[in-house]
Amino acid sequence: MILCELLGMGITMKSKLRQELNKLTVSSYEVAQDVLCVQFPLVNLFMIGKPGAQSGQWVLVDAGTANSSEAILNIAAERFGEESMPSSIILTHGHFDHIGAIKDILANWNIPVYAHEYEMPYLTGRKEYPPAAPETDSGLVAKLSPMFPKEPIDISGSIKALPADGSIPGLHGWKWLHTPGHTPGHISLLRETDKVLIAGDAVTTVKQESALAVLTKDQELHGPPAYFTTDWDSARKSIEIVRQLNPSLIISSHGIPMEGEEMKAQLKVLAGNFDSVALPQHGRYV
Repeated sequence: MILCELLGMGITMKSKLRQELNKLTVSSYEVAQDVLCVQFPLVNLFMIGKPGAQSGQWVLVDAGTANSSEAILNIAAERFGEESMPSSIILTHGHFDHIGAIKDILANWNIPVYAHEYEMPYLTGRKEYPPAAPETDSGLVAKLSPMFPKEPIDISGSIKALPADGSIPGLHGWKWLHTPGHTPGHISLLRETDKVLIAGDAVTTVKQESALAVLTKDQELHGPPAYFTTDWDSARKSIEIVRQLNPSLIISSHGIPMEGEEMKAQLKVLAGNFDSVALPQHGRYV
């Protein structure tokens, strides 16, 4: 199933088959109070708000892969009600697996989308992301990465820059933090009361370069997906930012959430030994 989705993203594959794969593989579960994780084989997205919340009282974080809009809309309807829509969509960044369904979602929900100002060129059709670096790892996902979409999308009519003060429109008690490296405008989201962190791709809890690890959901802290990370100095600093936040729970866009002493110990090792445990030995951006 993982291989089929990978091939569906990089190689021509009938749309209906991809839709059926998404239906078969999507799941959702509560990972923290009022935080729902919607998990696809390659990526997670998040719905933040109380179950049953009315329109404008919850937020969608990221927009999944192509052809996943039906699953996203159905899960939102189950959690919040048929007529309920979020106040906005918050994007951690603009890679294909985080914005794949956004145009279809916006066709159903006339709502604003927020991202860091540095992501704007990739979300307004002006610039495409740099080429993938498959040589960073021997894993299957890394090897297939040159086939993944890197073209920009244009949602100029909906996209807005996040407020400079770190606040998140429609999301009281949370703030965004600039955690670049994986992309120039990558952000993470922190709930300040309990230090729940939605890390996006700044930190992952699975070795995302490996299809086997993605399939088995081996729970282990890693740096950002190496094949699409272009600024490793910034990635190193971002992981140190995450460590200094001392999160109680790390919810990544890839992998299963991690908490407790084991998570804290792995985060300390990852930040303190970044060059030996996270930095690839090879790659065009290393």
